[in-house]
Amino acid sequence: MSNELGEFLRTRRARISPEQVGLPRTGRRRVPGLRRDELARLAGVSVEYYTRLEQGRSPNVSESVLDAISDALSLNETEREHLRILVRPTRRARPSPRGPRSAATVRPAVQMVLDQMHSMPAFVFGPTLDVLAWNRLGDACLGFSGHERPNLCRSMFLDPKAKEFYPQWSCAAEDTVAVLRWMATRNPDEPGLPQLIGELSLRSPEFRVLWAEHDVREKTFGGKLLNHPLVGELDVRFESFPLPGDTDMVLVTYVAEPGSPSAEKLALLASWSVPEAERPVTLPREGAPSADRVEE
Repeated sequence: MSNELGEFLRTRRARISPEQVGLPRTGRRRVPGLRRDELARLAGVSVEYYTRLEQGRSPNVSESVLDAISDALSLNETEREHLRILVRPTRRARPSPRGPRSAATVRPAVQMVLDQMHSMPAFVFGPTLDVLAWNRLGDACLGFSGHERPNLCRSMFLDPKAKEFYPQWSCAAEDTVAVLRWMATRNPDEPGLPQLIGELSLRSPEFRVLWAEHDVREKTFGGKLLNHPLVGELDVRFESFPLPGDTDMVLVTYVAEPGSPSAEKLALLASWSVPEAERPVTLPREGAPSADRVEE
């Protein structure tokens, strides 16, 4: 079994050079970044204590020690919470109060909310980044219905068109893997998670490298550039919201700047996505010939 805590701490140490924290660079160094003894000195703990922690052999770690290590490693808020979850697994996401549920469903009311969001693409993903629900514009924008089991990570790394669809693919791929790591740490017993990580590691060298970096991020907000096959470039902002009562599900919405070319393109996609039967009927102007009138 892998030592996630140790892997996370080692990758965080590797990011920081001695010069960044005011330490001299002495002797030959076998590892990039800080050595264990240097990190221990910065955090104010013994080398033996920190070594046991990195090896997963110190279950009773005080908050003050975790804060000191987090400060020494310059961890952001998400990384600090990630560290605490790894040290204390009881902080992981709690199961839904409604008990076990199918991994492929959301509450009916959530789907109704999605269906009434006509002007923006929206979708919901779960702890393995399976896309569980979406609205018409979300499908028109991202093509979810074209996959039997849409998954954000599989699409990013296994779809041959992904690098064309995402002009900034490297950044998008890094974010996707970091979000998967965050969700996986909070939901380690989620069915299908080991199979997903194993499949992606075997089939995608890029995923394998990024997964080993152990970066972690929450899906919150930001910008995204898409190259849609029908309407071209879409420059959108995304906002993400954990679903109340389902802390392992996240609602994501895309929005474009009003009046921008991207907003016009989204409106065009929205008009195309309306089924023929639901399109408004345009009545003929008074005095104009009826469409079904046969000229004599």
